[in-house]
Amino acid sequence: MPAIAQRIAELGLVLPPPMQLPPGVRLPFEAVHIVGHRAIISGHGPQAPDGSLAQPLGKVGRELTVEQGYAAARLTGLSILASLQRALGDLDRITQWVRVFGMVNGVAGFQGQPAVINGFSDLVLEVFGPTAGAHARSAVGLYELPFNIPVEIEGEVAFA
Repeated sequence: MPAIAQRIAELGLVLPPPMQLPPGVRLPFEAVHIVGHRAIISGHGPQAPDGSLAQPLGKVGRELTVEQGYAAARLTGLSILASLQRALGDLDRITQWVRVFGMVNGVAGFQGQPAVINGFSDLVLEVFGPTAGAHARSAVGLYELPFNIPVEIEGEVAFA
């Protein structure tokens, strides 16, 4: 078993299947776009194990606590890892996480975006370790996100 797949299993994590889009939604782009030895990751949201949007939906600071937002960011990380697995065939090909852009659907005045997106960063560091998992990151608040998801994350990895 490849090392990253083994690490994911050791952590008791499961990668979800492709996202089940809401009826009538069409997304005319790739979840992961390969450019040379870079994989550019389109925005992902939190998924349930069956591929549907993970619950709860809504704004952090109203429908979700910071802890629930953190959990949503972690689920978003699993969604991204699943997309990278499908695009690259093997997560062991990833040599470096380059950048992460985390967006939080928060109420006016909410300033805990970094604590929410830490759910994603912590997952990447647990799975890939402190060297390959190290990444640059932004965590911003937005007034709305698609489908009322609490978190959306995009990024970039280098691979061999």
